[in-house]
Amino acid sequence: MTAVAAKKKAAAAKAPSKRPRRVKAEAKSAGIGPAESPLAPSSPEVAKIVQTIESDGGAVVGAYRDPLGGHPLVLAVVPIDAIEPTPFQRDLSEAHHKRLADVIQKTGRFLDPVVAVTSGSGSGFWTPNGRHRLEAMRRLGAKSITALVVPSREIAWQILALNTEKAHNLKERALEVVRIYRGLVAEDASRVESGFAFYLEDPALVVAGAAYEKNPRFAGGAYHPALRRTLTFLEQPIGEALAAREATAKLLLELDAAVGKVIEQLKAKGLVSPYLRAFVVARINPLRFIKGDPPPADELLVMMRQRAERFNVGKVEQRDLATAAGPPDEEG
Repeated sequence: MTAVAAKKKAAAAKAPSKRPRRVKAEAKSAGIGPAESPLAPSSPEVAKIVQTIESDGGAVVGAYRDPLGGHPLVLAVVPIDAIEPTPFQRDLSEAHHKRLADVIQKTGRFLDPVVAVTSGSGSGFWTPNGRHRLEAMRRLGAKSITALVVPSREIAWQILALNTEKAHNLKERALEVVRIYRGLVAEDASRVESGFAFYLEDPALVVAGAAYEKNPRFAGGAYHPALRRTLTFLEQPIGEALAAREATAKLLLELDAAVGKVIEQLKAKGLVSPYLRAFVVARINPLRFIKGDPPPADELLVMMRQRAERFNVGKVEQRDLATAAGPPDEEG
């Protein structure tokens, strides 16, 4: 074997294996047909939720099985005061709901029902997907709103996974995740955190969300890659795990405060860049030098804070900042 061939063989051996390609399903092989979809409101599958809707002053328009999974759904018109957004979704955008209200008013039609589940308090509904539509209708003075009511309350926790097409920034995603987490704890704190990986997406988002709750101006994008490498879902009850996540968030904010002091020193020296935080974090992050498994997140954050406290700004020149990359310091 020639030297060139040997190098090629070695490179091929080191190349990471490609992810298995998802096989596209055979056309028309999944779900149910149109004739199987209609469902009588008196059916045992939806009778209880229909009773709840009617007892809260709503009117059932129809019921059906969804065309993919065959799960029962109820279409209803409910009093607008009987429905509230879930307490764990992203914050309301004033601009978005006002624009939406203008469009609805111009068309004179409300065509996109909100998704709703029972609130869990015995009356009323939560909408995990429809906050801006709900607020737009309230702005227009509407008496009622169309809702697609899901009998299974579990869908409220899965809504983050279903919203993959929405371009949430890190702050929005993290706050939504930590609010979902707190909602799960309130429902049943004994369930194991790892069982909610599908709902929560990434444990780093839980920690970042807890940090954003304490400091809305926290620039989480600079630290998120390191958190993702060092955090995994815990095999602990979520009631206990939440305390651990909040403790990590506290360390994260202490690190950010130390980084903030370094940034102020760099600015005082006359150095200018929208990526000062990313530059400092890259300099104090030891992960690139660590071979094998990274240290636990809490240990890493303490190490980074100590390195930030020893940071020598005297050795940094403007030309060094040219290689900085990452989200701008004001990223939220």
